[in-house]
Amino acid sequence: MLKPKEIMDMMAKGRPTKRAFTSEAVESVISEIKSKAKDRELALLFERCFPNTLDTTIRYEETNGKPDTYVITGDIDAMWLRDSTAQVFPYIRLVNKDEALKKLVAGVVNRQANYIRIDPYANAFNDTPIGSIWESDHTKMIPELHERKWEIDSLCYHVRLAYTYWKQTSDSSCFDTEWKKTAEQIYGTFKDQQRKEREDFYTFQRAALQATDTLADNGLGYPVNPVGLIASSFRPSDDATVLPFLIPANFFAVTSLKQIAEILNSVYKTNDLADKCLELAKEVEEAILKYAVVEHKEFGKIYAYEVDGFGGQLLMDDANVPSLLSLPYLGCVNKDDAVYINTRKFVLSKSNPWYFSGKVLSGVGSIHTGRKKVWPISIVMQALTSSSFDEIEKCLETIKNSHAGTYFIHEGVDMDNPKDFSRVWFAWANTLVGELLLNTWEKKGF
Repeated sequence: MLKPKEIMDMMAKGRPTKRAFTSEAVESVISEIKSKAKDRELALLFERCFPNTLDTTIRYEETNGKPDTYVITGDIDAMWLRDSTAQVFPYIRLVNKDEALKKLVAGVVNRQANYIRIDPYANAFNDTPIGSIWESDHTKMIPELHERKWEIDSLCYHVRLAYTYWKQTSDSSCFDTEWKKTAEQIYGTFKDQQRKEREDFYTFQRAALQATDTLADNGLGYPVNPVGLIASSFRPSDDATVLPFLIPANFFAVTSLKQIAEILNSVYKTNDLADKCLELAKEVEEAILKYAVVEHKEFGKIYAYEVDGFGGQLLMDDANVPSLLSLPYLGCVNKDDAVYINTRKFVLSKSNPWYFSGKVLSGVGSIHTGRKKVWPISIVMQALTSSSFDEIEKCLETIKNSHAGTYFIHEGVDMDNPKDFSRVWFAWANTLVGELLLNTWEKKGF
């Protein structure tokens, strides 16, 4: 694989000419849109962004006769469970047209499942056991791990990928005896992180300048009342939670547990673990409704972002997914859910402390990049969860205004100056924009 600097140098000139992986199905869609699109800027964005994960981040092989795919996140040579799912998820609709692409996605499922069996608390892994720049973190680091920040969504994203791939292809080859062990790990970790028995299944501390990079109270984080919710020490931004019951992630866990149960019942013909997953999903769902629905003085009933079970509630949203804004996209609530509708209005307003509106961009940001930085990922989520094509078109215009002439999508972008951005090479954001553009093309064109 090319070195990161070589890839970024090529990206600075356009789509990389030397590609890690090429899909005939993806290239066919690109050719169609290039030849027919009236909006040339959106067509060029699609041409560069949609294949960016395949072009730049893939290492595919077969291990013990099974597909095995390593996916770096872009400018960091490590595989995040979250990012790798989000990077290849938009290609699932095309896998039945391209056997090589189908094997690639199955390879991501297989590798993720193996990683979770190694350590269900880790968020990012190495290709081989080479250690990490974070190996001095005060947690149970081993050479296979790049980072060990416990985030509920890491496990949920694996389930989302495995379940959706299976439903799209009817291929159950990923669901072998080893995958069932992965499912058991996921269920057991969720149960442990309800913290009904102990709080110290997981601890984490880092010598860091940023408070969001470590956990308080000797690595335990802030206390929770064990009311049935699942604690997440970190958010999907890889920043520490303030109140450990992260509500978007708990919603995601409910969806994932139901999907695990369906896989177990349909593929493995087993009910015991499936029943346990459904029981846990029901408990978490009921706890969300009891502890995370808040009466806002302006917006009415909304979902809190984080709670602690003692009555503490944090009202905000973060750009990273899962977010409150993204709940319908992840299959956690319906777009017409009354509390979600109110929550969406709150999230996309100045009542959300992480919503920024500047001269050029408006959208949700993150503590990860600080004040006044809008994340294009949040703008994509706004579009993907909208029922209004006028709103979707406004989001597309905002995305056009965010790329600073690079025709690639970045992490945090200054709301007044798009040339001030983080991450030249951020494959998740690129491919996600490609997903939105493909959805738009299929529904209405552009």
